[in-house]
Order: sequence, then structure tokens, then C-alpha cells
Amino acid sequence: MKIRMSLTLTSKIWAALLGCLLFQNIAEAQYAPYFQNYDLSQYNAGNQNWGISKASDGRLYVANNKGLLEYDSFRWTLSTLPNKTTIRSVLAIDTKIYTGSYEEFGFWERSKFGQLKYTSLSENLNPKEFLSEEFWQIIKIEDAIIFRSFLNIYIYKDGEIKKATPPSTVLSCDVIDGTLYISTLKNGIFTFDDGELIPFIDHKDLVEAKIISITKKKEQLFITTSLQGIFIYENGVLSPFKAEICTIIKEQQLNAFSEMGNGNMIFGTIKNGIYITNSKGKLLFHIHKENGLINNTVLSQYVDDDNQLWLGLDNGLASADLSSPYLFYNDVSGNLGAVYDVIQYKNTVYIGSNTGLYYLDADNILQFIDGSQGQVWDLKEIEGDLFCGHNNGTYLVKDKQLELISSHTGGWVIKKVIGTPRTYIQGTYAGLVRFKKESTGWTVKHLGQTTIPSRFLVFEDAYTAWVAHAYKGFYKVKFNSSYDSILEIKNYEKKGLWSPYNVRVYELKNDICIKTNEGWQKYEPLLDTIVSYPLLNKSFGKNSYIISENDISTLAVKNKNTINFKTFPDDGFKASLGDKYFKQRLIVGYENISQLSDSIYALSLNNGFMLFDKTLNSQSSALHEPYFESILINKQRIAIDSVTTVELKNNFQTFSISLTSPKSKDHYFEYAVRSTDSMHWYKIENDRLEVSNINYGDHEFLFRTSNHLGKASTSRRLMVKVLPPWYRSTPGYVLFGVLLVLTSVVFYILHRKKIDKEQRLLHLRFEEEQKEVLKEKSIENERRIVELKNESLKNEVKLKSKQLANTAMSLVKKNEILLELKKELLVHKNSFENYYSYKNLIKKIDTSISHKDEWKVFEYNFNQVHEEFFHQLKHKHPELNAKDLRICAYIKMNLSTKEIAPLLNISIRGVETQRYRLKGKLALDSDKNLTDYLLNFK
Repeated sequence: MKIRMSLTLTSKIWAALLGCLLFQNIAEAQYAPYFQNYDLSQYNAGNQNWGISKASDGRLYVANNKGLLEYDSFRWTLSTLPNKTTIRSVLAIDTKIYTGSYEEFGFWERSKFGQLKYTSLSENLNPKEFLSEEFWQIIKIEDAIIFRSFLNIYIYKDGEIKKATPPSTVLSCDVIDGTLYISTLKNGIFTFDDGELIPFIDHKDLVEAKIISITKKKEQLFITTSLQGIFIYENGVLSPFKAEICTIIKEQQLNAFSEMGNGNMIFGTIKNGIYITNSKGKLLFHIHKENGLINNTVLSQYVDDDNQLWLGLDNGLASADLSSPYLFYNDVSGNLGAVYDVIQYKNTVYIGSNTGLYYLDADNILQFIDGSQGQVWDLKEIEGDLFCGHNNGTYLVKDKQLELISSHTGGWVIKKVIGTPRTYIQGTYAGLVRFKKESTGWTVKHLGQTTIPSRFLVFEDAYTAWVAHAYKGFYKVKFNSSYDSILEIKNYEKKGLWSPYNVRVYELKNDICIKTNEGWQKYEPLLDTIVSYPLLNKSFGKNSYIISENDISTLAVKNKNTINFKTFPDDGFKASLGDKYFKQRLIVGYENISQLSDSIYALSLNNGFMLFDKTLNSQSSALHEPYFESILINKQRIAIDSVTTVELKNNFQTFSISLTSPKSKDHYFEYAVRSTDSMHWYKIENDRLEVSNINYGDHEFLFRTSNHLGKASTSRRLMVKVLPPWYRSTPGYVLFGVLLVLTSVVFYILHRKKIDKEQRLLHLRFEEEQKEVLKEKSIENERRIVELKNESLKNEVKLKSKQLANTAMSLVKKNEILLELKKELLVHKNSFENYYSYKNLIKKIDTSISHKDEWKVFEYNFNQVHEEFFHQLKHKHPELNAKDLRICAYIKMNLSTKEIAPLLNISIRGVETQRYRLKGKLALDSDKNLTDYLLNFK
């Protein structure tokens, strides 16, 4: 971890600094210690600030027009009285902050939630007793608190309030060696003892002198007044204090007085800011609007134990670090502009800026040198002459006048040639220029060949130099022996240079060191190439660069937020300069530290410069452990008086922690979460850490105070316990158990119902299947029955056909027999005696052959076998007669012609004739067979 080293000055160094400046009247100069303004937009309250006090914990309290202002060195907070009136006075004692207002006084205390709560002490008093009184001062004497208005003083002790009324307007109260001194407008000074006002000094010089304060110096009382200056009271004698400050405070109307521990005095005025003197009243510094103070009217002031001065102004606030080792020259007029170089030449300070060349006269007032309008780049004393590298060329400064000796524009840098007296090479906008001092004066010659803008220049040896282009490029230049021409220019962009842009070159301990956009490199002569320089990358940092002259023993190295002072090559870290002194005031890319004398250096700034001594001590500025200002869970405050563990519900939305460390300076806060992994610190923006989405469980948060110089305080610990979600808590587990049981029961019931349902479905399915099986069996049975019926019918048809055939055959046989019988009878015709008997017998035989009843029986049986045969045949062939139908029936029965003939009682020839005729009636082709047609007819 880096350790911050601040620049400090002991009282001897401070005195040496003032002496070394060689200014005849430094008090009247624009030099001032470091101070900072706070306007209304920063503290967000009223413009007027009537009183200031600092608590033992480091918090600053200000009596403001709108209420009580609190500052913890990081954040301003405003608390208002219940009646919203102006607070005129404030005094912080231990954990209580006493305030006085209009017809009101009381105290504030911090609640367990970290908020200030007001308690009125005057609410129980009779309002008529302090009607229209305003309480302008609060002081402590032993265990009593004194509240002062212009009419009375109120003593608060042991819970009781007593009042004392001086004979005239009360201007101030002071405690010296346990005695309370009360200063009045017309009746001098009183002491207060055991509730009694005792006259102490009643002198005409103090009448209406408006006494501001009474302090003690050795055995004397030191009395400051607004209108009559300062008096010394010793052994009963009142005499004027003779010092230059007395005249000033009379003119500027003194309004506040403070004394530092070293005896220096601070005078706050109504008209012209503050004056700081030594113990004898000799003016040291004057801080006012002309050198940057936001307002000239000082309403109140306070000096803490660290010599930090706080000013309550008529319009804003300001603080001045009176222990700071730095002095500042500030030009708020805007005439000076951006300062690029400062030099002390023949006891005169010259300042080169973007608007021209200036100097400080005998009264340290800024003076412009005519003809110097434009950019001044470089001021350097060479061979007893002051060179001014200017945008227009190079000038000699003589008797505060300019003499142009080179018209080559843009004198950026000038370096002495190694080993050659009175010879110098300058880098300009248009290349390199040689300067040589002859007995008759300076001769100037442009070395030609190159016109590259040469911003950086260093010599490697007597005839070799390295030049860095102002924008892009890096070159090695060789000169001839007389330095009136360039022998060789070699571009080293392709020789290992990491980046050709923004190249800077330095000569450090015989090494040519190059700073590029990517880090530090150096020239390796044996390889004639550029290589990495790990030593400087580690020691200085890859993004740092040197802003001081190479020949200064301690190098000033500019980093992002600091300027580090180091020695090289031993890398002795001597000190660091924090950015609060130069924030937004450096000329970025053109930062410069110049040497004014053997022990005094100047840092160039916008609208001025900063002075510091070369003695760089290693006393560090302490950082204090932070503590909690407030802790909010879902925007609700929790008690922080003794908090070590915070418990969060799992469904919390926001969790924020506000930190404070009032005794620390120029700091910020960091946090880390301790885990098994390596702990990493994260910067907290502003002073508040807001956390969300934390996993449940225990988390150890660590907080510390840090600064930009790498120093950190001890850490403060806070355990944050995020409760598990309800479903991971005991009730959740119980609920889950109950739900599990219920789910199991429900699952069992549903499972049983499912099983029952499936069983019912299976049963129904089985029944359906059974029905289907039965139906199929029924159908099968019906089919079988039909088949059986059909078979039975077939059998019956067969039977009937057989019967029919038998009947037909019987008829055939019967008719054949009858025909044979008839034939026999015809043969034996003559055998009959009775002819009529014979005829009758033949007739019966013929009748029997063609008996109609037999045909009807045959026709019926035939229709039983061949259903609808006659009907269909008759329908299709209506021309058929009964005899044709009989022949068709016999043919359908597949009877032969021979068999048909007896049935029809005709001859075979007659049957064939009938068949022929029938074929015609049926419209059959000659190739069609009648029998086939009738057999297949349906």
C-alpha cells in the first residue's frame, strides 16, 4: 500500500520561505496560504453565516440564515429550527450543539438514528422577558453555558437559567482564566462573579468603540475594537497597541478576531476580508476578494486545533489552511491567464503566460511588459541574461523591457551544449536554433535541414541531441563541431518506439529516457534501438511524466491526481502534492515546476502560481476510521448508536450506508466484502454505499477512509445478515412439511381416484369389449345362423329341386307309362269291343298326361326353388305364353328334350321346334345357347 507523504513546513522553514522570497513587503502582495471558497450552490442554505464552531468529533457547525449547517469534511447538511428562524450563534460542546436565534435558544443532539434533534431551553421562560432579543454569542465557562443578546446574558447551569442585565448594549463576552468578561457599548467592561456584574474597565476610549474581543497575551489583556483599533490593558492602565494592523482595522471595520497557537493573529473585517499578522501585529497575509476570496465581509471566524481557519461570510463560506506549506499567487482579474513559467531574475519575479510577460513590482502588484502580447513558453536565465521564449520569437528581458534577438517563432526549450561554453541550442516551431554569446552580444543561427516543431530537447553527448516533435515523432540529431549546421537527422519512430505521439524526452543519469503514450522507454546505444524501461514504469508509473527541470535533484512527477517528488535513480519517495491544491488549475500537458531560488519553487497554474520550499519532510496527514452517519433499510433509518450487525429481510429493496470521517482531509471512502477470495477494495462514490441483490447469509463489510495518495485508515466492520427467504426459514420448512404431507395425501387420494377411475374405465372397457365380443359373436352367430339358414335353404332348395326333379321325373315316368299305355291301347284298338270304352280310356289317359293340377303343383314347387323366375322372365319377355313358360321351366331344370317331350305330350321333334321358336321369342343370337341363357337367368 502506498503511503501519503505531505509537504510540511516547520516554523523555521516558513520564516525561511518568507525571507527567501526577497519581497520587500510581502504582506501587501497577492500571496496567500491555500484557501477554499464554498458558495450557496455547494452548501445549499442561506447566504449569511453568523457563527462557526467545531465539535470534538471534527464536525463543523455554522449558524446560517436558514438554520444550522453541518459539515463533516465531505457533505453539507442543513437542519432548521421548528420556527424556521435565522440562527445567529453556535457552540459545539461534546455531543451537544448550542444555538441562539430570535427569541429562542437551545441545543441539538444526535438521535440514535444519526439525526440532529432540537431541544429548546427558552420555551419555559416568559416570552415577555426576552421579547425581540436575538442571541448573537454562546460561550462556555466551567459548567455553565452563556447565551448573549444585545440586552441581556442568560446563564444556563444545572438545568436552570438565570439572567443578568448590563447597563448598556452588550457587545461581546469572553472567558479568561475562568473569569467572564462582559463588554458593553457605553459602560466599558464588566466581570461577572456569583451572579453579580462588577465594573472592570470604564475608560473613555472604549465608549462606543465597539469592543470585539478580549484575550490575554502574557500578563496583558488584548482588547480589539471595531472603530478604535487595539488596546493593551496592564496594571490598570489602558494604552493603544501600536502596529500597522491597527490603522487597517480602523479603516476596514474589524468584526471578528482570533489568535493562533503560535501567536499569529487573524482579523476579520466588514469591508476587506481577513488580515493575518504575527504576534506583534506585522501584516503577513491579506486574503480578500482581489486574490480569490468569495466575499469581503467577514461575519464570523473560527480557528481549529489544526490551524484551519473557517470564515462565515456575508455571502458564502471559506476555509484557509494556515498550516499549509504552500503560498499562492492568485490573479482573479483574469488578466494574467494561464501561467507557463515563473522565474526570479535580479530580485524581480517574472511571469510568462498565454497573454504575455508580467512582473511583480516593488509593491508586488502585477505589471504587464509592453510588446509581450502573446504566448510566453519559456523563461530562463542564461549567461546572466533573461531569455523569454515567445510565440513571436525569442527576447532578452532588460530593465523590464523586451529586446528581440531571434525571430524564429515559438521558443519552447533551450539547452546548453555539453562541453562548449556560451553555446545553446533552442527548439522552436520551425526547428533548431543555435544561440552563442560573443563579446559583442548574442549571435543566432537557424541550423537548417529540419523545420520540425521541437518541443523537447536533450543532449546525449557534445554533438548528439534527441528531439521530440511537438505532436508526432522522435529524432536523433548530430551537429558539426562548430554547431552551425546539422550533419544528420534520423527518425526513430521505427526503432522500437511504442507510440510516436506526445513523445517527451529526458536525460536521467546519462540515460536518454522517453515517455510515450504507452509508458516509459529508453535508448539502448549498443543496439541503437529504443527498449522498455521497467524501472521507470514501476517507479513513476506508465501514465506519469516529469514536469520539473532535469537538473533539479528532486524530480516532480505528474500522475493523474498527484504530483510526486522523487529522487532518481534511488527512487527515494520524498513527498506528494494532492490535487486539491491544483485541481482544475493545471495547464494540462504543459505543467511546469520552475526554480525561483535555491530553496523556492513555483508550480504554474491558471491565473497564478503556487510556491513551496524544497525541504520536503515526510510527515503524513492522518486519516481517521470512518463511522456511520446513517443506515437506511428500504429508506427507513435504523439506530446506529451501537450498531455492529444489520439484519435484512430477504425481500428488502434498498440498503444504504452513509459514512463520515470529519477529522480526515481530502479523503474518500472504500468498502470491501471479506470472503475466502482475496479482498478487493471498491471506491464509494460520494459518501453513500447503496446495496441490493445480496444473497441470504452473513456478509462482513469493511469500510475505510482513503485518499488519492494511497494512504488508508483502519477499517470499520459491519456484519450484514440477510435473512433467508421465507421458504428457507423454519416456518417455511414447517409449511413445506405440511404442504408435503397435504400433497402426499392429495396425491394419494388423487392416485386412488385415478386408480379407481382407471379400474372403472378398464371395467367399462372390458364391458365394452365384452359387448363387442358378444356383438361380434352375435353377428357371427347371426351370420352363422344365416349361413345355416342359407345352407338350410340351399338344402331345402336342393331338396325341393330334388323333389321337383323327382316330381318332374315322376311325371315323365307317369306320362311315359301313360304314353306307352296309350300306345299299347292304340295298338290293341281293335281288341276293344266297345269303341266308346276305348275312347273313354284314351281320353282319360290324355287327360292324365296334361292334367292341370299337376302343372300347378309343379309350378308351385318350381317357384319355391326358382323364386320370381316366371315373373322376371315374363317381365323381360312379355310375348311368352304359358306353353313357352313351361318349356323354359323344364329347360331351367336342365331337362333334356327327350325328357321334356312326354311332359308336354308332344314328340321330340315337336320339342325341338318349340325350342327353336322360343329362342326366337327370347331374341337370342344364333351363337347363344338357350339352355345356358335360361340356366343363368335371374
